[in-house]
Amino acid sequence: MVPADVPKEMREEYERNYKTITKGRDRLMLFAGDQKVEHMNDDFYGESVPKDDADPEHLFRIASKARIGAFAAQLGLIAKYGSDYSKVPYIVKLNSKTHLIKTTQRDPFSNQWVDVEQVAEFKKESGLNICAVGYTIYPGSEFEGEQYRQAAQVIYKAHRNGLVTIIWAYPRGKAVQNESDPHIIAGAAGIVACLGSDFVKVNYPKAEKPAEALREAVLAAGRTRLLCAGGSKIGEREFLQMLWDQIHIGGASGNATGRNIHQHSLDEAIRMCNATYAITVEDKSVEEAWSIYRD
Repeated sequence: MVPADVPKEMREEYERNYKTITKGRDRLMLFAGDQKVEHMNDDFYGESVPKDDADPEHLFRIASKARIGAFAAQLGLIAKYGSDYSKVPYIVKLNSKTHLIKTTQRDPFSNQWVDVEQVAEFKKESGLNICAVGYTIYPGSEFEGEQYRQAAQVIYKAHRNGLVTIIWAYPRGKAVQNESDPHIIAGAAGIVACLGSDFVKVNYPKAEKPAEALREAVLAAGRTRLLCAGGSKIGEREFLQMLWDQIHIGGASGNATGRNIHQHSLDEAIRMCNATYAITVEDKSVEEAWSIYRD
């Protein structure tokens, strides 16, 4: 269903962008490359990280060779590398912050870097396949009001330009006792539904049965489709099982995965990406996806 804030003359563009990133299945396999800012170099360099990952182009090589819905990164990174990888469907991340300033020092606020009009202009001039924009909010932060205002404007303007929207929603700040609480996560999903986004990305809740606990957030999101963040790198089979549970038990509409893909050599990353896509978009079993990774 096309949101009512998409103008009639942009509905075809919106539908094209939505179908491009979801492959016409209402599921989104989002390959996340925004962590170059969020986690700085912690995720890209070290003894446990393949040397491939040190170069930002590693992300683009994966996105261009593997099966994905869309690749999310900051506009500057897309401007540097996108021309060499023009067939990749892109999500422009409009705001980002580092992890250097801790919550004990200051509640989180991730200010907007560029606006939607600039993204639309860049898309037209570059000819790149930019399908969506993304923005992060931190419910519970003392700065949440300004973040909601920015997010609402991003969503409205994106829809006016025929772009799909994804909101990263992480309850965080001194007022948040437990950011992994399923009820708090569901509340964040409900906020994003009120903002009008097409997708909301949340962290997987911590509970005795996390996939079942996720259902509350899926219900709270309503017609806003819910994605689960991939989180820190874990065993490949364990990750694929978690992903299957999120979709088939929890009711999620996809995933947004970074470290569990890019913290591999290029060949392994492509196979892991394809296995993730198989579960997310093609409804493959864990065994079938595992075979894709191993082969």
